Amino acid sequence: MRDHDISQRRACRLVSVDPKTVRRQRPPDCPEIRKEMKDIADVRRRFGYRRIGVLLERKGMIMNHKKLYRLYREEGLSVRRRRGRKRARGSRSPMPQAAHPNARWSLDFLSDSFGASRKFRVLAVIDDCCRENLCLVADTSISGARVARELDALVRLYGKPACIVSDNGTEFTSRAILQWADKRSIPWHYIDPGKPQQNAFIESFNGSLRDELLNEEVFDTLEEARRKLALWRYDYNNVRPHSSLDNKTPNEVRREMEELDVGATQTLAQADQPNYQSRHRRLSN
Repeated sequence: MRDHDISQRRACRLVSVDPKTVRRQRPPDCPEIRKEMKDIADVRRRFGYRRIGVLLERKGMIMNHKKLYRLYREEGLSVRRRRGRKRARGSRSPMPQAAHPNARWSLDFLSDSFGASRKFRVLAVIDDCCRENLCLVADTSISGARVARELDALVRLYGKPACIVSDNGTEFTSRAILQWADKRSIPWHYIDPGKPQQNAFIESFNGSLRDELLNEEVFDTLEEARRKLALWRYDYNNVRPHSSLDNKTPNEVRREMEELDVGATQTLAQADQPNYQSRHRRLSN
């Protein structure tokens, strides 16, 4: 239409399209009901769409059960049948996208040995957005309370994450972790048992750590393992190129994103000033 200077009606006739379908704008698909469904599902974690529909009707939100079920599925609120041992459910809402630093952290454990087959464990925490390794904690035993203390230290350094993702390990489902997450109002998302691909970022990091360090080095003492882990972590964050980050380092990506956020905040602050719009109009004229 822009290139050939013809009317909308004639263009639709040429491509055999009804003009009504072109002119009609799709209305918003019940954003208020979607939000209310999420709020109910966060509190009533084992409620299906029928019971959620009853609670919505009590608030005056009445709709066809087929449409309610479609919205329920699109929001990812389906309830899975529990099998096996009792596990912590965590947040029922879907995992947020890792669009900016501290949007989502991932946790996992690795194991290795030193000395006469003495085993030790490594707690790894990464930022899913910039792939930065936030900590590598090595010890012979790491409890849920120890994990909570390490997370407190990371929050003081990097700020509060919007979501934390982990598997259903006993340390991550312990009472200490559940109380820590509830006290700080941080959603904790547990992946489904037997599906590590749902936590793909930390699994990829674990593969790099094991391939580049744990399988290459022999540790005589725990102190030596901690020293080599600290050196490898510095190299991983500041020197090692990442193909998923366009061969940049995690620290470079974090700095670039923080600068973009600061620039956007300053622009919005200038727009709020009373004389900003008038100056902008004078320059544009």
